[in-house]
Amino acid sequence: MDVVVDGLVEHRRISPLDKVKAYFALTKPRVIELLLVTTVPVMILAQGGIPNLWLVFATLIGGALSAGSAGAFNCYFDRDIDRLMHRTSQRPLVTGVLSDREALVFAWTIGVISIAWLAVFTNLLAASLSLVAILIYVLLYTLVLKRRTPQNIVWGGTAGCMPVLIGWAAVTNSLSWEALILFGIIFLWTPPHYWPLSMKYRADYKTAGVPMLAVVRGRVVVGLQIVLYAWAMVACSLLLIPVGHMGLIYSATAVIAGAWFLYESHRLYSRSIRDLEIKPMRVFHGSITYLTLIFLAVAIDPLLPFLQV
Repeated sequence: MDVVVDGLVEHRRISPLDKVKAYFALTKPRVIELLLVTTVPVMILAQGGIPNLWLVFATLIGGALSAGSAGAFNCYFDRDIDRLMHRTSQRPLVTGVLSDREALVFAWTIGVISIAWLAVFTNLLAASLSLVAILIYVLLYTLVLKRRTPQNIVWGGTAGCMPVLIGWAAVTNSLSWEALILFGIIFLWTPPHYWPLSMKYRADYKTAGVPMLAVVRGRVVVGLQIVLYAWAMVACSLLLIPVGHMGLIYSATAVIAGAWFLYESHRLYSRSIRDLEIKPMRVFHGSITYLTLIFLAVAIDPLLPFLQV
């Protein structure tokens, strides 16, 4: 089979292990990892303690398959622009390790399995929310918004917020204000998480014709938008304290981590205004740390009732 190596086409045999690795890469495992980090803490908060471990396992398996399906569909529909971007040049459909048909069949298969799995082992609400997440990411973000508007990641990022609703629904078979606030935290977190990445890879997106905010507007505008969303995100995280009756662990984490991320966001904006060298990936990696700390606190807080305020 022909594969692409450093932009050159060569003919070599693809081993079964190469195929397995390619299918795994097709699911965007780094994204899945981040999504699952938010699911377990939400389940603990919904339960008010440690939930049934089989339910947690079933939810994680179903969620991973669902997110993997969305990622595989995205790789299939974006294979043309992935060939133009250095950041995505080693994806399986670009290198030729997997065919378009193999990717599409794989995406459909694990997508159907994920919905059926959640319906059987959790509940219909969780399964329905998982289906909605796939549709948002594939139809709304990939096929409609991504190539048409710089607001693509804002509304398309809604799919990344769905695991908190799925985790809550798996435990309670319902939704609540706490779940919606956690949804809001991730919704408002997504732009200041992704826009710094698009600043670093601005040339890639410009070459591919993808109108990310960093492509169509200057870095000062992007920096300001990051600051505004960061403030809204921190405010939303603090709203969970009275609504969810959160204790000292979460409260302190939300305040301290929020203040730190606001500092990093303002620093990026300030250096953009003064036309100094910026390091957007510092904010990108910081956003991951922030979200991890917030949801770690969400998980720990219900387990320490003696620290409730």
